[in-house]
Amino acid sequence: MAAQCVTKVELSVSCDHLMDKDISSKSDPLCVLMMCGEDSRWYEVGRSEQVQNCLSPRFSKKFVIDYFFEVVQKLKFGIYDIDNKTIDLSDDDFLGQLECNLGQVVSSKKLTRPLVLKNNKPAGKGTITICAEEIKDNRMVNFEVEARKLDNKDLFGKSDPYLEFYRQTDSTWQLAHRTEVVKNNLNPTWRPFRIPLQSLCGGDLDKPIKVECYDYDSDGSHDLIGTFETTMKRLQEASRTSPAEFECINSKKKQKKKGYKNSGIVSVKVCQVVKEYTFLDYVMGGCQINFTVAVDFTGSNGDPRSPQSLHYISPQGVNEYLSAIWFVGNVIQDYDSDKMFPAFGFGAQIPPSWQVSHEFPLNFNPSNPFCAGIAGVVEAYRMCLPTIKLYGPTNFSPIINHVAGLACQAMQQTATLQYFVLLIITDGVITDMDDTRRAIVNASRLPMSIIIVGVGGADFGAMEFLDGDNGQLRSPTGETAMRDIVQFVPFRQFTNSPPEALARTVLAEVPAQLEGFFNTMKLHPPSSKPAPTPTGTV
Repeated sequence: MAAQCVTKVELSVSCDHLMDKDISSKSDPLCVLMMCGEDSRWYEVGRSEQVQNCLSPRFSKKFVIDYFFEVVQKLKFGIYDIDNKTIDLSDDDFLGQLECNLGQVVSSKKLTRPLVLKNNKPAGKGTITICAEEIKDNRMVNFEVEARKLDNKDLFGKSDPYLEFYRQTDSTWQLAHRTEVVKNNLNPTWRPFRIPLQSLCGGDLDKPIKVECYDYDSDGSHDLIGTFETTMKRLQEASRTSPAEFECINSKKKQKKKGYKNSGIVSVKVCQVVKEYTFLDYVMGGCQINFTVAVDFTGSNGDPRSPQSLHYISPQGVNEYLSAIWFVGNVIQDYDSDKMFPAFGFGAQIPPSWQVSHEFPLNFNPSNPFCAGIAGVVEAYRMCLPTIKLYGPTNFSPIINHVAGLACQAMQQTATLQYFVLLIITDGVITDMDDTRRAIVNASRLPMSIIIVGVGGADFGAMEFLDGDNGQLRSPTGETAMRDIVQFVPFRQFTNSPPEALARTVLAEVPAQLEGFFNTMKLHPPSSKPAPTPTGTV
């Protein structure tokens, strides 16, 4: 009998006294959470944000995992000093790790342990603290916040302000959320953001919430502009009628300066508690997931007749392209009701005119590019390969814009909710980077996710740049993506792993991306009624 998930657990991570691996500054730590699978291999569950120039980081990103009472769930928290933008951690300095069981963390609620190196020797004086909390409440708080007349902490230019929201626990304040930095602005408006109600106040509307405003400094010595305390009840009451305004008070400045009033005003324009629907709420409620495959047929893949080519099909009938289609498609096809998948190629000369195309159906039927199941996609790929000429350049934007057009049409049809997942399998360098950035920024406003699987051993720096986990992607004209919709995975990292490991990593972000989009757009599952906005006590 399969183990039953008892509950979901949210893990908050912080570290102290990390080793300093940088010469001219401090380490830039990031936390990676791994979980041991049934095959005794370690799989990545998620990564925190990177905290620059800090040896005692408080990571704002939480890890949410299913808790099984009757299963020993082995966890490994790895801390790395990030020195580049690649997804591969082997090039980054290892600062220490902790192996433990989820049961240990859950039973202690707050677990502090020394970090150790891979040879089990102490990682300097570094320690890690993990706080666990059961998620009993799936409501979210939508915020829109701005400030005015903040103190200027910079000699040259203006302050670069950001906010941190803290929840009061038994003995301390726990970081719940950190906004982005608004550069060079004493009257900033932060992008709308959302915080789980439980992370913010444990579901208690009267529980104190602390907000701190800082001036960001690249060397990690962020200057406190000011702070204030409030409650969810106060925030809600004020934002229903007019913005809730708070004086930012800097206690040190107040003590030194006679006639001190404040260090600026923070204005909470929107503070709305809403029910957060889950991925399963949407899928079980009738939301359709549409899966599209796009295959790179540019010349850099090599002649398919040569065993050195990435498109060469071995005597066993496989290559990296086929493996990626199989492994990812077999998982996602369960959520597509008709099991009909459009499949395209790009970067090849196609018959009969031999013009280069960046968006041609693998079955050469433009009016019906659909393949029956993943087996149909594989068959179309096999039949297509001998009839085309690999060419170039490597343009992503046409196929992204094609699927985005379908997603845009689907949004206008309110009868059913639809979400689109585009799988691009490629061997490397993007030629139309500016157009691709523009296409992704536009698609971020649509019900769509893009998965890029890199095959071969090329430099995938451009792909990792598009995967906006550590920053917001911008178009060439500076327009910011509404959300991160790109997930990049290098196929060869999974060469010796079971098939499900690749699929698990590739599809890890899709449920959250789907939830985030529909919740942000206030679109509830088709078979559900809109949740009322709670008032009064929770």
